[in-house]
Amino acid sequence: MKSKRLLRGAAGAAVVAIVALFFWRALRDNWAEIREIDLSVGWWTAGTVALFVAAVAVSGSLWGRIMTRLEGRGVPFLEAIRVQFASWLLKYIPGHVGLVVNKLLWAKGRGTSRLLLVLSVVYENAFLLIVSVVPMVPLLLAWRALGGEGLSLSSTVWVGLAVLVPVLVVTHRRIFSLAVNAIAKRTLGRTVPDKHFLSFGESLAFQVGFLVPRVLNGVGICLIASALSDAGPGSWVPLSAAYALAGALGILAFFVPSGLGVRESVFVFFAVQYVPLEQAIVVSLAARILSTVGDAVIAIIYAGLRFGTRTKEPLR
Repeated sequence: MKSKRLLRGAAGAAVVAIVALFFWRALRDNWAEIREIDLSVGWWTAGTVALFVAAVAVSGSLWGRIMTRLEGRGVPFLEAIRVQFASWLLKYIPGHVGLVVNKLLWAKGRGTSRLLLVLSVVYENAFLLIVSVVPMVPLLLAWRALGGEGLSLSSTVWVGLAVLVPVLVVTHRRIFSLAVNAIAKRTLGRTVPDKHFLSFGESLAFQVGFLVPRVLNGVGICLIASALSDAGPGSWVPLSAAYALAGALGILAFFVPSGLGVRESVFVFFAVQYVPLEQAIVVSLAARILSTVGDAVIAIIYAGLRFGTRTKEPLR
């Protein structure tokens, strides 16, 4: 167990070191151009922070609706957002441990089944990852094909069909229940009854719903790109898709706190096709800074929501 933790920590340190080296070299080679970019703060900064905060709130509302459906007992709107905000702030703990533990504490205080809570978190993250990858990969490839980058549309179609596989797995109740119960039986010694799994229509509706946070984040990154780079309207869609995909890969890099560096490097990889490298780096760093400011705003809102409740409950 100790060796696994050491290996995980070493892997995280290696990723951060590689990304830091990449950014240092890029900054060094393009420093003259970066210094010429206007970094003054404008209305777009407040707008971007508001969009990033709204995206987390919408995700919390959707998670609350999933929990309501699974348990059959309503989760109040503000309560769902409060729990989500607390879990979001704990994302800086590697491995997403804080996110899960916080919601487990909330479930315990509420008398909610631990198994149903874990299932709700699985659904939430599955939907977020799917909407961050499934629409975005074909979109980026199609944009390149239409832009004359040498990629055929037929290849894009095949890639699109391939990435639909996870959608079918999650939306098909029987397949998803088999996968979840195989893990639940080994880890928790129990299985989830079929009635608690979402139907095809419900899963599809939630996946569409989880597109909203990605759209809000996409608009935010477009505001940053428009203010700090030469990105025109023709690049807004692929930049938004690149940011969503980068965010998904940052989530998958669970050994790195909040996907630190992974999201930025992936975004720059795609963004350089639409803006110069030095501008792509500045946009990615600005997005990280403003998302951190957004986290501070989330902390303030959470404190207000928490202070407004009179009941003494676990952190949520």
